[in-house]
Amino acid sequence: MVIEIDFNSGEALYQQLRNQIILGIATAKFQEGDALPSVRQLADDIGINMHTVNKAYTVLKQEGFVKMDRRKGAVIALDIDKLRALEEMEKELRGTLAKGICKGISREEAHRMIDDIYEEYGMLQESGR
Repeated sequence: MVIEIDFNSGEALYQQLRNQIILGIATAKFQEGDALPSVRQLADDIGINMHTVNKAYTVLKQEGFVKMDRRKGAVIALDIDKLRALEEMEKELRGTLAKGICKGISREEAHRMIDDIYEEYGMLQESGR
């Protein structure tokens, strides 16, 4: 499992870890039912505090990306319903698009960026299977 954490980033470490795991799911590096490393193992591998990993796993559980299994620990479980996911995505996109509009980014540039990202993730999914 390759997790890239930027210790110089202003973004919280648990949030970076959460984002990396979600990216792994989106690019099919992680599949439904895959067990994530134990809190202790991942903390040791990355060189961060166990509480930070635990917080990331807790947030992922609350968001419906993982479930906690007594024997396996954190397991990928995509139980978020599509409607809720779309609502969350729209909320995040509204803020992102507003920032882009303020910086002069056109609709065409934003659409092209989204298309490129979807294509990139699709290619990663195909190569990961």
